[in-house]
Amino acid sequence: MNYSTLSELRKDIDSGAKSVVDVVDFHLGQIAEKNADLNIFLEVYDEEARKRAAQVDQKISEGSAGRLAGMVIAIKDNLCYKDHKVSASSVILEGFESLFSATAIERLLEEDAIIIGRTNCDEFAMGSSNENSAFGSVKNPLDPTCVPGGSSGGSASAVAANMCQLALGTDTGGSIRQPASFTGLVGYKPTYGRVSRHGLIAYASSFDQIGPLAKSVEDAALVTEIMAGPDDYDSTLSQKPVECMTGLEEPSKKLKIAYIEDCLTREGLDSEIKAHIEQAIEVLKAEGHVVEPVSFPYLDYLVPIYYILTTAEASSNLARFDGVHSGYRAEDVTDLESVYKKSRSEGFGTEVKRRIMLGTFVLSSGYYDAFFGKGQKARRFVQQKTDEILEEYDFVLTPTSPHTAFKKDLEYTDPTVMYLEDIFTVQANITGNPAISIPTGKHTNGLPFSVQLMNKRFADAELFAMAKYLDGLLRK
Repeated sequence: MNYSTLSELRKDIDSGAKSVVDVVDFHLGQIAEKNADLNIFLEVYDEEARKRAAQVDQKISEGSAGRLAGMVIAIKDNLCYKDHKVSASSVILEGFESLFSATAIERLLEEDAIIIGRTNCDEFAMGSSNENSAFGSVKNPLDPTCVPGGSSGGSASAVAANMCQLALGTDTGGSIRQPASFTGLVGYKPTYGRVSRHGLIAYASSFDQIGPLAKSVEDAALVTEIMAGPDDYDSTLSQKPVECMTGLEEPSKKLKIAYIEDCLTREGLDSEIKAHIEQAIEVLKAEGHVVEPVSFPYLDYLVPIYYILTTAEASSNLARFDGVHSGYRAEDVTDLESVYKKSRSEGFGTEVKRRIMLGTFVLSSGYYDAFFGKGQKARRFVQQKTDEILEEYDFVLTPTSPHTAFKKDLEYTDPTVMYLEDIFTVQANITGNPAISIPTGKHTNGLPFSVQLMNKRFADAELFAMAKYLDGLLRK
């Protein structure tokens, strides 16, 4: 039972060939068979999912089912789901149950989606390999010796292993798109301010976005459209009406597409991925589109800008986890100060502590203007330069990642080497633009890789349509 789109699945359900209960049972069987080895799910809602599936089957028979009836979804372990545990894959939130559901999840449930469980991730979404979880690393189902990417590696692996039809992840610097590339999926980061962050355990509030990892552009567009739109609980959301994202019509005009030359000439870009991007450029030109190189000599500044600003925001956001209000509390404490110190020291993992300390330094007296202030100015500059490109061009084309999935348990003498995983994806988070990763290539090592498209803010519908079009061209 391997449907690439919900519409394919619904044909079988509507004809009576399959029931939603059958679909849920199949995915639960996949989890039971593979999860012990791959470490993807932290918790599976088996009985709850079966009960809900029976209710959705009843709705389908009555003709009152929602747009997502039959879709089985996994959620990343930093998204709140009422009366269910959520831990951001950290000891510090041990035993915590959410009192409410994230707005994105509520909207999917209203359309009769079925949530099958919560997936492992890098602790507080900080990582690019899914090896920073307090509950052990996730393996890539396409090659268990490799990482699935991060931080939404558990969500990506769940879909790639056919444990669900679609999964929700979060993207702060590429955490949906990079694991999507590593596992052969479509990964979408919406425009900042398009999908509510209410109910997302924040890493960096001005960067974080909730988005889908899916087997098809069609399903990613459908789920994003349903999640999108104003929400009283998130004041950063745009009040612009949500466009229909599911039209996915081919371009009605010849397009102007830019590719960032600095990405293709960058040292470390895999030669096969580079050749594939060059092939994509030629295919688009053959279709009559204008595809031109643009210079963006700020590539090396993107990761430093991102880590200065996100660690500062993380330092502030994670201050609430203190061993007093909820979650983990250290033993053998003598006073309030030791509760704070020991609980946070023991409850947070190494990478999270590293980023909190860096962010606290960035925000400290005497360094605020030198680091955080300059970082904000640099962010505005990058946004300006990106807007200038998109004034002239309809889309920007780049690789998603410089390489395919890398091996697990690699040792680094410099932990910041891993930060360069975000080199091609982080621009969209700095600027707030939408970006999509589509799997269009397969390396000689047997692993998939992707191309990435980005366009103007709040032009998400156009981006989905272009992704569908390009995917079709490159698969001919």
